Amino acid sequence: MTRVLPFPLISLCLLAMWLWLSQSLALGPILLGSLFAVLGGWLLRMLQPDAKAVRNPVAIVRLAGLVLVDVIRSNIAVAAIILGGQRHNITSGFVDIPLDLRSRQGLAILACIITSTPGTLWVNYNLDSGILQLHVLDLVDETEWIDRIKNRYERLLLEIFE
Repeated sequence: MTRVLPFPLISLCLLAMWLWLSQSLALGPILLGSLFAVLGGWLLRMLQPDAKAVRNPVAIVRLAGLVLVDVIRSNIAVAAIILGGQRHNITSGFVDIPLDLRSRQGLAILACIITSTPGTLWVNYNLDSGILQLHVLDLVDETEWIDRIKNRYERLLLEIFE
């Protein structure tokens, strides 16, 4: 049963939401919704964590605090660039950062952190080499960005997941 429906409650909720949004209990929407519900359960099964347990819960709190401070600081910096009329004086660019982090959950959290911080964007990650390509809106010093990602975020994520 778990092979067909690995998450039966989630599949049922997906079917119910599909039928509610289609506002029909006809055979077509039921069959299509059932297909999406089964596929949704299979896709969620692929997201099962590879980490057995979080190793350092204190690091989670420290990481959340760092991210909060960095997001606020980046919002202010990007607002200053946009509202201050400095858009012509900035140099955006790409930074390649070698990562030691290999945990899928750790990489996903790092991607969320980087993308939610204004002025930065996760562009590419090479699984074989572990190189993260990052786009920075106002790139002044490439080594500062490498240091920030490696020592502020990756170090804590390694404490948490590996």
